[in-house]
Amino acid sequence: MRTPYDVIKKPVISEKSMMKMQNDKTYVFEVATDSNKTEVKSAVEAIFDVKVAKVTIVNVSGKEKRMGVHKGYRPDTKKAYVKLTEDSKTIEFFDGMM
Repeated sequence: MRTPYDVIKKPVISEKSMMKMQNDKTYVFEVATDSNKTEVKSAVEAIFDVKVAKVTIVNVSGKEKRMGVHKGYRPDTKKAYVKLTEDSKTIEFFDGMM
């Protein structure tokens, strides 16, 4: 049995994610690559004590990186866009960043 902290790896802090957070209460997290929408929803509700309205998941393929003649790839990741309900409170972790 996985804990909610195994599903959610870290928050994604970028210019696009901050705009989505201010406009429509959508938060972006990097999640485990084998997780699904229902696991992400229950993990966010358990960790942050909020109500989730919608979860959208995006698979991000790793970029190719080179060091001289040697070539490699960054690992593939998965991002989850979590939209909260209108009557739900905000996530306190992100409040200091706006």
